Amino acid sequence: MTHLFEKYDVAGPRYTSYPTVPYWEGVPSESEWIAALRAELNVSAEHHRGAAIYLHLPFCESLCTFCACNKIITKNHGRSQPYMETMKREWAMYLEQLGAGKIPVAEVHLGGGTPTFMSPDELSDLLSSLFQGMQFTPDVKLSFESDPRVTTDTHLKTLYSLGFRRISLGVQDYDPVVQEMIHRVQSVEIVSRLTDTARTVGYTGVNYDLVYGLPRQTVAGIESTLQKVIEQKPDRIAFYAYAHVPWVGKTGQRKFTDADVPAGAAKRALYERGRAMFLAAGYTEIGMDHFALPADELAVALREKTLFRNFMGYTPHHVSPMIGLGVSAIGDAWTCFAQNEKDLAAYTSRVATNELPLARGHRLNAEDLILRRHILQLMTQFETHWDNDLFTDSLRDIAARLLEFSNDNLVKVTANAVSITESGRPFLRNICMAFDARLACRQPDAPIFSQTI
Repeated sequence: MTHLFEKYDVAGPRYTSYPTVPYWEGVPSESEWIAALRAELNVSAEHHRGAAIYLHLPFCESLCTFCACNKIITKNHGRSQPYMETMKREWAMYLEQLGAGKIPVAEVHLGGGTPTFMSPDELSDLLSSLFQGMQFTPDVKLSFESDPRVTTDTHLKTLYSLGFRRISLGVQDYDPVVQEMIHRVQSVEIVSRLTDTARTVGYTGVNYDLVYGLPRQTVAGIESTLQKVIEQKPDRIAFYAYAHVPWVGKTGQRKFTDADVPAGAAKRALYERGRAMFLAAGYTEIGMDHFALPADELAVALREKTLFRNFMGYTPHHVSPMIGLGVSAIGDAWTCFAQNEKDLAAYTSRVATNELPLARGHRLNAEDLILRRHILQLMTQFETHWDNDLFTDSLRDIAARLLEFSNDNLVKVTANAVSITESGRPFLRNICMAFDARLACRQPDAPIFSQTI
């Protein structure tokens, strides 16, 4: 297998969307974006589903040097209040333009940044205001990301009182050498205490976010970390591949050198060891980089073939549209993507002038929509089928790009289907690239993607 890791260790997308963000073309006008959202809300209503709402809370007190997210490093907590007021105004504009009264909502997720940078009272103020424009579905899912170092018992109780039942704890790694390298020092005791408190408060889902491929990470070190994680028995585990993209601005990834970062087969060995440990502990592997206990909704969704994936990650069911609020937040109306201004001043200024702060996006054409569906099915079910829905030229090109994967026993291809073999699962991103017509037509002339292995 080592030679295959070396062969397929190339730069490639993670496919949280198709087309991927670097291939988006243009910015939808405000009216086009609202029309796309309205149309998708109507589809959602027909299928008795609700929308997903993503709230981007960008502030962090300190920089984690592995992170490539859009964040604002500050210890000035006075910046929260003006940002909250801007988000409230942005949501009010959506309600006004959609003319929907209250929008049916099936998911709300707080991401960052560090959502618990805000005080419990600030979060209560913000969320209580935004929730007034939402009509929650009976099975609504509310979740938030948490930095254990700054999350208090009061945060947990306040968010629970607002309906949140799932918490994702940023663990990353317990190895003190790795923690020092990534500027994320936190003890096992901090995470364990927060886990126990969340469960005592009543949270029914505790997720751990871990990262493999971090600087100075070793197989022995990852084994030690994961043994402690398994003892804490989170309901879900996200075991993300570290994306080494030091060319992206404000990542902090220049604090260590390329030589510090495991790559290729050495990096994959970290994942394979983790995968073996999680499976032995009774977890089910979910799509790419995720694991869940058998009774968890994600594991059930995998068995029942209802698993879905969007910019927020894997979810048990198809949830659409997704409306993103806050600086750099991304929205998805299925036929159209839109992302807010990444610069806080620009975001704030545009909202202040009653303008949705859309900075980039993409209107999907007929081929995009077809390929999006197939890539989604590969990412969630490891297989996809077609009848006559692929353009002849596209199908011919895809078959040609799949041939090498087939020769390496990574996929099985028939006249109207492709399925990924057990040995092909580590190469999921690569296989999805065979369906990426835009990438095939125009290879990037500068680094934009992390390595696939």
